[in-house]
Amino acid sequence: MKSRLSGLIAVASAIIAASAISAQAEDLKFKLTNGTDSVLTRFYSSPTGVANWEEDVFGEDVLDPGESIDITIADGRTVCKYDMRFEFEEGSNLATTEDTQDLCQMGSYTIHE
Repeated sequence: MKSRLSGLIAVASAIIAASAISAQAEDLKFKLTNGTDSVLTRFYSSPTGVANWEEDVFGEDVLDPGESIDITIADGRTVCKYDMRFEFEEGSNLATTEDTQDLCQMGSYTIHE
């Protein structure tokens, strides 16, 4: 009986710990500003160390020069460091740009030429 009770306590503790971890996951929010003279057509982000890019945040939308947009990354992860990839309109003089930032520490990010 004592062994079974210990097992139940261990399972309950694991469930509580998992709940606490998921409760700590917060959405990452920041303002993205296009400080270039070109249209920003795609924006991707992924936690640093993840091999593939997540979905394009813009979908069908674009970010014109000088415009800003509020970005929310609600992926349920508890990491702060993200890789970001910016793609510009075809014919632009700007190449695809990548950067890594601690998104928990920043309230805004401006992409420059």
